[in-house]
Amino acid sequence: MKKIKNEAQLLKKALHIGEQYAQKRGFIQFDEGTSNKIKIECIYRLLVQDKVLTPLAPDKEDGPNMKHKLVLWIHKQLPDGHPLLD
Repeated sequence: MKKIKNEAQLLKKALHIGEQYAQKRGFIQFDEGTSNKIKIECIYRLLVQDKVLTPLAPDKEDGPNMKHKLVLWIHKQLPDGHPLLD
C-alpha cells in the first residue's frame, strides 16, 4: 500500500462522510462508543454493497486494507484544491 499524505485526516473525513451516507440510506447513527474499527468495516461493506467501492479480494479484507480503501475513496471525492489534498 502506498502511503497517502494526510491519511489520518482523510480517514476521519471518510468516516464522517460515510456515516452521513449510511444515515441517508436509512441506517441508524453509530453510538459514541462505537470503535473506529467497527465504523470502518460497516462503512466499507455498505459502500461495496452499493457498488460505490470495488471490493477487496477476500484474502485482503482486513482492517488496514479497508481503511486504505476508504482513504482512497474520499481522496477521489474531494474537489481539487481541498486542504487535505495538499
